[in-house]
Amino acid sequence: MELNTFLKQRVALSPDLETVLDQAFKREQYPKHHKLLQPNNRSQKVFFIEKGLARTYYLKDEGKDITHFFFAENAFAMPIESIFYNNSSPYGMELLEHSVVRSIHYSDLEKYIEQSDALEKLMRLLLIDVLKAFSDRFYALQFQTAQERYRIMLETYPDILLRAPLGHIASYLGITQQTLSVIRAQR
Repeated sequence: MELNTFLKQRVALSPDLETVLDQAFKREQYPKHHKLLQPNNRSQKVFFIEKGLARTYYLKDEGKDITHFFFAENAFAMPIESIFYNNSSPYGMELLEHSVVRSIHYSDLEKYIEQSDALEKLMRLLLIDVLKAFSDRFYALQFQTAQERYRIMLETYPDILLRAPLGHIASYLGITQQTLSVIRAQR
């Protein structure tokens, strides 16, 4: 979904602000496996996935790649540690499909947010959605079985098995690929 369509579904913005935001967010197409961000980056960019699938990941134990989160169409993603805390973000971001991504520097976006109560409210709601998603993920890793995490992942991302490599899915679930194969065979 295009950014403007997404915004119109969430809040009522003036036509002028819609146009300004559409121009301010740079639109780019990237191939599968493109790395939008490397781990330990200091990026100040906010990304909106118009088309495609992205994952955030970190490196552990001499470069072992662990998937932290998936971002499908109509999702905002940004390196919170860099933007809000001026620290490097441990998470890289890789595109798992040919993707259309919109981006804007956070300081530029913040100027528009300060001028629009509706946009400020939208950003607040989006941040609450992110907090809820991470809270759910934290809860899942602490208290749910691998089978429960798998079932919830399929509810959240129904076509994830067609879009992401099994190794990334297994690391997201906190299990090995062998365990993922056993769980898939049981369903």
